[in-house]
Amino acid sequence: MKILIASIYLSLGSLFSCQQKGEFKSVSVEEFSTIIIDPDVQRLDVRTVAEYSEAHIPGSININVLGKEFPAIADSLLQKEKPVAVYCRSGKRSKKAAALLSQKGYLVYELNEGFEGWKKAGH
Repeated sequence: MKILIASIYLSLGSLFSCQQKGEFKSVSVEEFSTIIIDPDVQRLDVRTVAEYSEAHIPGSININVLGKEFPAIADSLLQKEKPVAVYCRSGKRSKKAAALLSQKGYLVYELNEGFEGWKKAGH
């Protein structure tokens, strides 16, 4: 199982071998669930504290992307050498966060369907 997860992770990582700053990969719920199995992947919820408090993906940290301090807080909590899996409610805010983070040099996977899609898929 670990070999399968590692090979999936490496193959997804190879998609970014030519990644330029400002680019990120939007993924489906299924891809996202596979990516976050890896303990080295940082899980980032960019919704409000209230939304996060209601429910979130286990192991996620919460930084509100609409807060003016988002870039500084992200840099203080995230590690650039580890991938970031980012999500919001529907996918709009996470795309904004993914763009900001990828411009700063992070390798970013964005949950295209958001937390609503995650719940709808039974997670």
